[in-house]
Amino acid sequence: MRRDITLGQYFPGDSVIHRLDPRTKILMVVVYLVALFTANHMVSITLVVIFLGLTIALSEVKLRLLLRGLRPLIIILALTGSLNLFLTPGEPIFSVWIIQITAEGVYRSLTLVLRIVMMVIGTFILTYTTPPMMLTDGMESLMGPLKRIRVPVHELTLIMSMALRFIPNLIEETDRIMRAQKARGADFETGNIFKRAKALIPLLIPLFMSAFRRADELAIAMESRCYHGGEGRTRMRQLKFERRDILAGLTGIGLLAVVIGLAVMG
Repeated sequence: MRRDITLGQYFPGDSVIHRLDPRTKILMVVVYLVALFTANHMVSITLVVIFLGLTIALSEVKLRLLLRGLRPLIIILALTGSLNLFLTPGEPIFSVWIIQITAEGVYRSLTLVLRIVMMVIGTFILTYTTPPMMLTDGMESLMGPLKRIRVPVHELTLIMSMALRFIPNLIEETDRIMRAQKARGADFETGNIFKRAKALIPLLIPLFMSAFRRADELAIAMESRCYHGGEGRTRMRQLKFERRDILAGLTGIGLLAVVIGLAVMG
């Protein structure tokens, strides 16, 4: 199994972050992302970095797991950083022919890449420390008011939960098919980008077939257990806010208030 992509995986633990109510963690991620993209100078960005560092420490999730999950994004990060580095106008600090690097471009490139990395790590912490079922219950509870306008909240949260749950399975299936085809002489690593893309076509067909088969089996399993939506369903674990949830919420709100205040002042 390819372990570079860890999105959707849950790592059991008993840390402070693991014990938080899933609703608290979802709201904290939203507050964190707003603060991250509102921060517009070094002081506020530093505060958000410190907040993320403390969260990682409290979650007891190993940093190498978080960094390993960033590997598939290296190309996107490099492209984003390069475009902002070379295309941002401003005071030039380096120039060769038509290539020009400005001080504003360096700052914008570094901050944008940092924001993307911190955004991904923040969402990773949510999925790493929250079981999929608890995450589903938390989202359904937060979206509960939408039921009054006949939004199928339970079904939507169930779909999101299953999508996260089956990401590792699809990755494992992809790796298994690739190894099987390599053993039969398939080549996915040589040639230009067009040849590599063409070589992936024989991989996509069995992968889609496997995904549809898995979806059909899941639908049959749900029907055989008389699943008929969220009406009247009960939960084994009842969600309950505790003192640590209130403290975490106040910390997140305080961070957002400070970041917004700094953005307004300057």
